[in-house]
Amino acid sequence: MPSETNIAIRAENAQDEEETAAIRRINEIAFGGNEEAELVDNLRTTEAVLVSLVAINEGQLVGHVLFSRMSIQTAECSVPAVALAPIAVLPDFQRKGIGEKLIRHGLDLLRSSGEQIVIVVGHPDYYPRFGFSVEKARDLQSPFPPEAFMALELSEGALAGIRGKVRYPPAFGIF
Repeated sequence: MPSETNIAIRAENAQDEEETAAIRRINEIAFGGNEEAELVDNLRTTEAVLVSLVAINEGQLVGHVLFSRMSIQTAECSVPAVALAPIAVLPDFQRKGIGEKLIRHGLDLLRSSGEQIVIVVGHPDYYPRFGFSVEKARDLQSPFPPEAFMALELSEGALAGIRGKVRYPPAFGIF
């Protein structure tokens, strides 16, 4: 069984066909279908990917997280933001802190590169531990249930006065 100490997190090597196939498999198994795996492939081809990380346990890829460019369209301008999706961990490795480690590492990288806003659609009991909140997303229009649509400010006040519609990359199929 993996422990926090033997899980390594590193950037995905999108040039390595075996690795991209392993990431695809992780997403297919974790989600029970190919929709998220297709999303990852499509985001790669449109160059919307900002951060893509893998979790490795004893040489085996066991988890993956992807952050991509999105925006918030206000009445005045387009505000850059980041979408967290998907996050996937193989079932035998779930509930061991791997997803949390992937997300925290990704958020740290985004923060250090100057990103300010991250959006996620997910379980309201899971994502608040990272600072995501429904309240921060209240002025953003999205097609998702409000209890699952959350935002995180990587710099304090980044969402202050921001009202508008979220715009995901075309790969998400949300228009």
